[in-house]
Amino acid sequence: MCLAVPGRILSVRESGEGAIGRTATVDFQGSRVEASLAMTPEAAEGDWILVHAGFALTVLDEKEALETYDSLRVALGEETEGTGETSGPAEA
Repeated sequence: MCLAVPGRILSVRESGEGAIGRTATVDFQGSRVEASLAMTPEAAEGDWILVHAGFALTVLDEKEALETYDSLRVALGEETEGTGETSGPAEA
């Protein structure tokens, strides 16, 4: 199974290095990672993007990005916002 994660673009650079083209520094809830924008030429600073294997696959609106984070939290059994309860499988 493959997983793409939403992140917000902090900055964009024109690299001109081979097929990767433009790159961005992307914030993933506090972690900063470099990603290629070769498949999303419309992406700009401040946009939310869906990233897989170092490549932005699509531009998302903020609502879609936050819904995806919530779905990932549920799938991983992490605490949901403000409830203090886990939303994943119960531990034995």
